[in-house]
Amino acid sequence: MKKLLLSIVTTLLLFSPSFAANVEILPTMQSKTNVQDRVWVGTFQIVWNDFIDKIVHNIVKFPAGTPEIATELNKQEFTVDELSEKCYYRYVGRIQKNTKRTISKAIKRKFGETSDLLDKLDLTPSKYRFIVYSMLKKDFEFTNPFDKLGVSEFRDGQAEYFGIKEDSNKDMRNGVKVLFYNSPEDFAVVLDTNNKDQVYLYKTPTTKAFNYIYSDMLKKQQAYEGETEFKNEDQLKVPNLKFFEEKSFDELCGKRIKGTNLAIDQALETVQFEMDNTGVKLKSEAAMTVAKMSLEYNDPRMFFFDDTFVLFLKEKGKNKPYFALRVHDISKFQ
Repeated sequence: MKKLLLSIVTTLLLFSPSFAANVEILPTMQSKTNVQDRVWVGTFQIVWNDFIDKIVHNIVKFPAGTPEIATELNKQEFTVDELSEKCYYRYVGRIQKNTKRTISKAIKRKFGETSDLLDKLDLTPSKYRFIVYSMLKKDFEFTNPFDKLGVSEFRDGQAEYFGIKEDSNKDMRNGVKVLFYNSPEDFAVVLDTNNKDQVYLYKTPTTKAFNYIYSDMLKKQQAYEGETEFKNEDQLKVPNLKFFEEKSFDELCGKRIKGTNLAIDQALETVQFEMDNTGVKLKSEAAMTVAKMSLEYNDPRMFFFDDTFVLFLKEKGKNKPYFALRVHDISKFQ
């Protein structure tokens, strides 16, 4: 039986939104979408922060209008201060012949990982082109492995589950804390792990942005006056999760950044996530390649109209041409 593919990652996991064809990667926790299954990781925000701090030295705006995604990223509401240094890697610099090798060796040395992203980037060396890159890697186990519960219903389909049943070992109950239990459709728990990471699980049908849902969960926790200990008669049932997604933030690309002669060429993020009865594995990469739009060339410039081109004729001092020609099949003109 294939494992269920869902969009649940980092500190907020949603049990019950309806399924979509894909899991959408969002750039910020504030991002809104109509896609039911969505995921956010701080990796792209880390890249954006470094882009602001080390290349642009200002918030990013576009002369023709700044898209909402850039406005949200400019707020820098997530930074590496929220992470242990051991779980992320960052790189900012000009694209050189050894750039790919430098990054690849670094993530191999730090995480024992290879990149899913670098081969998708245009890393043609140039003193006018830059790369901003980040990898976030988490791999941790639950305090005590949970029981495998087999396959049962999940909304309109089937899913493999893990958790705690009536006759489960009592030790695994110590790894679960109840945040609140208002009804069988409105509750949240925290799963402890063997390090500082915690897994929050909140059952809710809301489709609002992640930042709202997280805040709502904490408010309900503060208002809850019931039992927070996971009692002997309590049971837990969580679906196994496993997915890989990739996103290109095309709305950020190809536009000159206000106050600079820079433009973003590529803006990519990947998310690989897995959770089962033993723990969680997360690997996420993000990168942007950036180029100067107007370059000073020392080499001869080859203005060869040897492919399709357009020709206009206009009188000097007049505003509009009086003749236009598009040349595609040269045999028609010679």
